[in-house]
Amino acid sequence: MFTGIVEEIGKIVALEKSEGNVNLKISAEMTPELKIDQSVSHNGVCLTVVSIEDNTYTVTAVQETLNKTSIGNLKTGDAVNLERGMKLGARLDGHIVQGHVDQTATCKEAKETEGSWHYTFEYDPKIGNLTIEKGSITVNGVSLTVVNSKATEFSVAIIPYTYEHTNFKDLQKGDTVNLEFDVIGKYVKRITELS
Repeated sequence: MFTGIVEEIGKIVALEKSEGNVNLKISAEMTPELKIDQSVSHNGVCLTVVSIEDNTYTVTAVQETLNKTSIGNLKTGDAVNLERGMKLGARLDGHIVQGHVDQTATCKEAKETEGSWHYTFEYDPKIGNLTIEKGSITVNGVSLTVVNSKATEFSVAIIPYTYEHTNFKDLQKGDTVNLEFDVIGKYVKRITELS
């Protein structure tokens, strides 16, 4: 479990294909505190640390992950939002995030608006996910509040701190992002479908 509060921006230093999988080698200041088998959120995707060397660690993305997330689009040098798993008894500063990406979306608009940034994302509603205004959404692992909710898109507003401390500053129109919809909302939707 995660909170969607990004701890650090890591950098992809190497990508290695291994059969249908991709091993991602990441440089991050938190590396000395990691251990093998630990879960870390990478742009909202929960991946397991499989090796550690100096200030880099490696995680493996299997074909299922590559098919359903934007992890397969990463290149050497790309910035990645990182968050370690939530500690039991710690404050929940964002919202409950599982690190299980529901689907991807495309950045439709990215603009600065008087000291903050406004992003609009378009997604395929046929998959069955939905947003509500003032509800929670996770975009590339960042816990955010939905500002404007429509059937096929939603918007979020980013404060300067979030802009500077996540890879939102690199996000441009046309980029693909990972979405995790609010887990409580997903359960409520499922219960009403079964009733």
